[in-house]
Amino acid sequence: MPGLGTQLKRLGKHSVIYGLGGLVSRILAVLLLPLYTRYLTPSDYGKVETLIALTTVLGILLAMGITSAFFRFYFDSPDADQRRLVVRTSFWFTMGMATIGLVLGLALSSQISDVLFGSSSAADLVAASFVGLWAGMNWAQITSLFRVEERSVAFVVASVVNILVTVGATLVLVVSLHQGPLGVIVGNFIGTLTVYFALLAYRREQLGLQFDRTLLREMNRFGLPLVPTAVFLWVTNFSDRFFLVKLTDTREVGLYSVGVRIASAMVLLLTAFRTAWPAFAYSIDDEREAKHTYGFVLTYLVVATTWVATGLTLLSPWFVEWLAAPAFSSASRVVGPLTLAAVAFGGYIVVAIGIGRARRTQFNWVVTGAAAAVNFALNVILIPRYEMMGAAIATVAAYLTMFLGMAWRAQRIYPVPYQWRRVVTAGLAGVALVVAGKLAGVGLGLAVALSLAYPLVLVPLGFYLPVERKAIGARLRLARP
Repeated sequence: MPGLGTQLKRLGKHSVIYGLGGLVSRILAVLLLPLYTRYLTPSDYGKVETLIALTTVLGILLAMGITSAFFRFYFDSPDADQRRLVVRTSFWFTMGMATIGLVLGLALSSQISDVLFGSSSAADLVAASFVGLWAGMNWAQITSLFRVEERSVAFVVASVVNILVTVGATLVLVVSLHQGPLGVIVGNFIGTLTVYFALLAYRREQLGLQFDRTLLREMNRFGLPLVPTAVFLWVTNFSDRFFLVKLTDTREVGLYSVGVRIASAMVLLLTAFRTAWPAFAYSIDDEREAKHTYGFVLTYLVVATTWVATGLTLLSPWFVEWLAAPAFSSASRVVGPLTLAAVAFGGYIVVAIGIGRARRTQFNWVVTGAAAAVNFALNVILIPRYEMMGAAIATVAAYLTMFLGMAWRAQRIYPVPYQWRRVVTAGLAGVALVVAGKLAGVGLGLAVALSLAYPLVLVPLGFYLPVERKAIGARLRLARP
């Protein structure tokens, strides 16, 4: 039986590889901010972000939890024929549902534009967004094969090619052809479609004409209860754009979205981890080893995300100044709350896996529903008065509710020895550094210093275990000249 160190190294290796692919994506996304903020008005950018939010929730509804079920059922049997059947059934179900969504979206594009923006003038943006929805749903399913096979390098290669084609297409459409927000949306799915069709040819033997209705019903029985959970997650993550566009204006959505982009380094870290996590977590056969590993994973993930969140929050004014036009400078105010929310979301990802392992997903929606209700109520109360800062505060409160609620529920179903004292210590240390830096109004140099000091602050707080102190000391001795 592999030890804890071996398991963590395996998770870390795949997370790092996925993270390298995500790093390219996030760097390019950040580097595109000057493009977006100079060639698009805040209102145009707000429309793009609103449509991204819409197609995200529609993708959740149309997929009906099949991706989560795919990961769980793929590892149920080592038999190659059974695994191939799971792959094919998932693939054709996703293809069918995505096509239904595309047809309806194209047919109703004018009506959707009128509901969202008060006129049908953005119908072309809506139609293009539904093409992106089709591409995104099918892309997610076909690249899941690399994840269950733990072929993280192949996954990253496909992702990076997708990104590079997307960026090239976006530059041509927005800068050379002056297509504005339509160019952004179309550019975003050109790369996905290009690589998707290449992967279809590569996977043609695995993706034969085979479909098992009995298997699909079993997978839906597992996955459908997760759909309300995913929808409520969307409400928590994206609905603030709709509240902002209705309670303020699309300009405020554009400003808020720039703050979201600056905080996207947290998304990079969590995306890398979340991509590797399900296949890794379900692949550990021994229950005792799984629980022991999960306990340490939560602690180390909170440390990593809190450190990144601390740095991003302290340095956010300079990031916005460097990357965005002056009209977007106020976006830095929301970076701190959004990164704190991401720390809580990372914790949620870890603790929720126990319920999936036990196949007791039927009531996950209660927890995420409570978080969505908190988010909804606070958006309505806070946005009219505090605008985008109210949306950011609502997001923090919702994710903290979700993390704590899921931890309580998961421990009742699948108890794991999480290291709660260390988790709380790691989180509060980051908050304390941010508060100290903001109250003191520090300059760039001191902000960098405070960010780098985070792991040192944990020492007097008694965070590190003896074995960790010993390992750190050994590495520092080796690093000496």
